[in-house]
Amino acid sequence: MIPPLKPGARLLQVSGPQIETERLILRPWRASDIAPNSVMLSDPGTARFIAADGKPVTTEIAGWRNAAVISGHWALYGFGMFVVEEKSSGHYVGRVGPWCPPGWPGFEVGWGIAKEFRGKGYAVEAARASIDWAFDSFEVDDILHCIESTNAPSQAVARSLGARKDREIELFGKPADAWITSRTTWRRN
Repeated sequence: MIPPLKPGARLLQVSGPQIETERLILRPWRASDIAPNSVMLSDPGTARFIAADGKPVTTEIAGWRNAAVISGHWALYGFGMFVVEEKSSGHYVGRVGPWCPPGWPGFEVGWGIAKEFRGKGYAVEAARASIDWAFDSFEVDDILHCIESTNAPSQAVARSLGARKDREIELFGKPADAWITSRTTWRRN
């Protein structure tokens, strides 16, 4: 439990850009995002591809740690994966955006969409907005998408974005593919 603040006390407020698309809001993290992110990661099919150990989140503290790492990227670097919120309902859809922790194979825009929101084009819509923002904000020629070799749905998202499979990499001890979205071929939609 977080204790009440004393009068006049101030805490760090992590703020960042908010991006709106036709159906989505991409925004920085809030404490209220921890629970739905944990639910998303409790699905074995989702966790297999986006949890560092590939295992579902089964405890409250594991879910908190995952959200702390993802949201902490914002506090440490001033950018990170956005929470994706459905405009019409206000529900947590997933997380999409830039990710570049130490030792990562490059500047990535990644995506993870909760099972109940898949098949609606939300990953592509959010990734497009995030890639636009990244190219507008950073001097980077290529944006990476790390996708496990067996993750056909994410490969389809990458293809929809116009990304190309560039090379094989190892990610968390597993084979993966590095897909690239190049500034020179990126088309805003």
